[in-house]
Amino acid sequence: MTTISTPDLCDEHPDVRVLEPVFRNYGGRAAFGGPVVTIKCYEDNSLVKSQAAEPGNGRVMVVDGGGSRRRALLGDMIAAKAAENGWAGLVIWGSVRDVDVLAGIDLGVQAIGAIPVKTEKRGLGDLEVPLEFCGVTVSPGDWIYADNNGVIVADRCLV
Repeated sequence: MTTISTPDLCDEHPDVRVLEPVFRNYGGRAAFGGPVVTIKCYEDNSLVKSQAAEPGNGRVMVVDGGGSRRRALLGDMIAAKAAENGWAGLVIWGSVRDVDVLAGIDLGVQAIGAIPVKTEKRGLGDLEVPLEFCGVTVSPGDWIYADNNGVIVADRCLV
């Protein structure tokens, strides 16, 4: 994939949607982007785990975890599986754990915080539904781009 710069993409495409600046980069890739797969879940990462086991084909999981900072929706094992299966990254409206290990995995990871507590696996959540958080709606079929400057959403491929 071409080098991604969200400031450049914003300049070239003023119609992009920009998520509120609450995300931090935790992954081994500083910049990433791709077509979106949406997951809506709250303190249950069952769908994140099952999607990470599927071929990613350069896609990005966008996970609406309700902004919870009480349970981590991604840890080192799921992140390693996602990288192995070709996912470009994850944008998580929620928390992650194993941050030192995540930093060494070739995967983009943007999240709002870190906590050492794992989720319970109850099999709850929704796949490929529109998500609304951080002032933006993200829908299946959108494209997302992220770097240390922020996270943006477009209705088409920009690079």
